[in-house]
Amino acid sequence: MLVAFACSGKMLSSHFGHSESFCLYELNQGEMIPIDQIENPGHRPGFLPVFLSDLGVKTIVAGGMGASAQRLFQNQGIEVIIGHQGLVEDLVEKFAKGELISTEEVCEGHHDDHHHHHDHEDGHHHH
Repeated sequence: MLVAFACSGKMLSSHFGHSESFCLYELNQGEMIPIDQIENPGHRPGFLPVFLSDLGVKTIVAGGMGASAQRLFQNQGIEVIIGHQGLVEDLVEKFAKGELISTEEVCEGHHDDHHHHHDHEDGHHHH
């Protein structure tokens, strides 16, 4: 499965459209294999979702993304994971372990209703 990370230098780009490049990784039996690094071809509306879909990307990881861009990706059948920050290589490792999930609930009509963990289970109540 191909995964694209929006990169700014070694860090995950905080905004998908403004990233310097996209780092493509192939997830293969729990390992992330670097495939390619593509310079961001520039912010043309609706271009990147189609571009990445044509490459075979199934998941895009970025710090943040506008709602319209998210919809375009979902229309292409690409999962959007946003709300993270840090070193791309750390996030790549997390993804390989299956620990990288979107922290922003945007998708409706997902079949994974039994996966909705809310972070109220650790007993820490802030007063």
